[in-house]
Amino acid sequence: MGKRVVVGLSGGVDSSVTAHLLLEQGYEVIAMFMRNWVDDSVIISEECPWVEDSNDALAVAEKLGIPFHVIDLSAQYKERIVDYMFDEYEKGRTPNPDILCNREVKFDIFLKAALKLKADYVATGHYVQKETIVKDGQEVHRLLAGADPNKDQSYFLCQLNQDQISRALFPIGHLQKSEVREIAKSLDLVTAEKKDSQGLCFIGKVRLPDFLQQQLAPKAGEIRELPADAINFKRSEEKPNGKHEELVRLSAAFEYQPTDGKLVGEHNGAHYYTIGQRKGLGVGGTPEPLFVIEKDTNNNIIYTGQGENHPGLLRKGLFVPNDEIHWVREDLKLNIGVSKEFQARIRYRQPLEKAELFMESDGLYVIFENMQKGIAPGQFVAWYENNELVGSGEIS
Repeated sequence: MGKRVVVGLSGGVDSSVTAHLLLEQGYEVIAMFMRNWVDDSVIISEECPWVEDSNDALAVAEKLGIPFHVIDLSAQYKERIVDYMFDEYEKGRTPNPDILCNREVKFDIFLKAALKLKADYVATGHYVQKETIVKDGQEVHRLLAGADPNKDQSYFLCQLNQDQISRALFPIGHLQKSEVREIAKSLDLVTAEKKDSQGLCFIGKVRLPDFLQQQLAPKAGEIRELPADAINFKRSEEKPNGKHEELVRLSAAFEYQPTDGKLVGEHNGAHYYTIGQRKGLGVGGTPEPLFVIEKDTNNNIIYTGQGENHPGLLRKGLFVPNDEIHWVREDLKLNIGVSKEFQARIRYRQPLEKAELFMESDGLYVIFENMQKGIAPGQFVAWYENNELVGSGEIS
C-alpha cells in the first residue's frame, strides 16, 4: 500500500476529484468530512446544506470505494473562528475567517485528527501548487499559485507554516476548474455539476448583520458624509524627518472627529459595516454612490464618501506589527533595516501589485506603487515573488 492520505471531503467537486487523483497516484485514501457549524438560524435558506454536503461526500466516497469518516469540529470552530469574528467586528476590524480557518482548523485540528489515523499527509481541493526544494541541506516547501488564474487560492493559505505545508498535498493545483469538472463528469460523480460554495468557510452564505446580531446588539448611530476635499485627507506638507517617519505617514489611516462632515443618515450598528462597503447604507439622493470610508465603533459612527475613488478610500501603504508578520518562507525573512520589492495583494482575487516591503524595528511597512482601495485593519496582506507566496501579515 502507498502512503496514507486523509482527504478533507467537503461534498464539493474539487475535493471529490482530489480524492480520485490521489487513488490514481497510488495513495491509500481515507475521506473525512468536517462538520463545523450547527446553527442554521443565520444562514440564507438553502445556502448552507451541510447535511446535503455530507450526503454528497458520502456518495463520492462510496463511488470511489474509500473509507468515510465524519468529524465534528463545531466546538473548536466556534472557539477559534466564530468567537474571533465577533471579537474583531466588535473592535471595528474586518476579519478574514477563511484564512484563519485554514490555519486553525483544516491544517491544525483536522491535520492532528488525520495524524491520529496514522496518515502521512492531508489533502484538500485548494487551487494551489506545492513544490519541495532542498536549500542548504534543508527541505523547503514552496507554495505556488494555482494554475487556473481565476481560481488561485494561495491567498487563503497565506498563514500556513513549513510544518503544515510539509504534511499537505494539493492534487488539483495544476488543473483548470473546467478540467476538474470534466474529470468528475467522466467518473459520474454526484458533485460534477455542483455549484461552488460561497460565503464563510464551512458555514455557507450568511447574512452578516444577522450573524453578528447573535452577540453584537444593534445600536442606532450616525452616518456622516465627507467631501473629497475635506481637510482630513490633506497629508502634512512638512518634509518627513527621515525614512521611518515617511513610512509611518504613508501607511497611517486618516483621522476623523465625530463632528466631521455632514449627517446624512442613520445606521443600526457601526460594527456591521466594512470599509469599502457600498450596499446597505440606505442613503440615497447623492450624485455618486456612498462608500464606507471608516467606522468608529467607540462612538458608533460610519464615515462615508461619494464614489469609489474618494480619497478616504485610497492609501499607498499599510503596517503589520511584529507579532502579526508571518513568513511562509522563513529563509527569505527580511532583517531590520532591509527593504525589498515583492508583489502583494490585500484581498482574494486582487491582481498582484508591485510593493516594497520595509522591515523596521516596530514592524513591517508595505508601500505599494499604486494607491490601494479600502485597506481594512484585520484583513491580510500577502506578498509573492513571481508566483510563489512568501509571507503575509494581519493589517494593523
